[in-house]
Amino acid sequence: MRAIWKGAVSFGLVNVPVRLYSATENHDVQFRQVHEKDGGRIKYQRVCSIDGEQVAYSDIAKGYETPEGQMVVLTDADLADLPLVTSKEIAVDRFVPAEQISPLVLDKVYYLEPDKAALKPYALLRSALEESGRVAVVTVSLRTRVTVAVLRVEGKAIVLQTLLWPDEVREPDFAVLEAKAEVTDSEQAMAAMLVESLSGDFDPEAYEDTYEQAVREVVEAKLAGGEVKEPEDKPEESAEVVDLLAALQASVDRAKKARGEAAG
Repeated sequence: MRAIWKGAVSFGLVNVPVRLYSATENHDVQFRQVHEKDGGRIKYQRVCSIDGEQVAYSDIAKGYETPEGQMVVLTDADLADLPLVTSKEIAVDRFVPAEQISPLVLDKVYYLEPDKAALKPYALLRSALEESGRVAVVTVSLRTRVTVAVLRVEGKAIVLQTLLWPDEVREPDFAVLEAKAEVTDSEQAMAAMLVESLSGDFDPEAYEDTYEQAVREVVEAKLAGGEVKEPEDKPEESAEVVDLLAALQASVDRAKKARGEAAG
């Protein structure tokens, strides 16, 4: 793993130098869009929706679309004066009961690795969190954006998990939930028996991504059978033509960066 951030956790007068590592990685099967006949990759061009002309990367600006559909073009000069926060501090605001943090607001998770000289205060914070049954609510600046997060214990490590903002969590506005459901005592008892019969400890190793495995088996079978297309890519007509998947990935990374996440 490679550290993506370096700073310190501060709580009270205690300061713990740490490095931040992404705790998860995506193993989803990745497909490319190709021409079915010859396996050639489908290319993506940046074309203006108004004049239909291909646009050079140097001419592309950031645009903010209003709810009414109006587009406001923002230049580098407009964004240069925005207040950027570059603090290298994870500041603990308060310690709260873990059950007060809804799973719905939990977002990206990172491991915190302490400097060798900071192992003792790191262990102190870890044990304090474990024994209290609380998590530490913190503020941290990632990718120049301040975000709220929590510190909790995972095994021997302290992890930092960013939180979604309140307006990023949707309400379950379902009218059907307002209706009263009549449940009999016998039905309630039967449901309790079912829960008890299926109770046990969670073992993540008992589950596997059968879809990914099935896809790989299909690919391996086609490779073994010689069903492979090796198209010869022609020289690009323009340096502005890029692979669709790469363009989509860049868009995702840009969106994640705007939200203060690690680009994937």
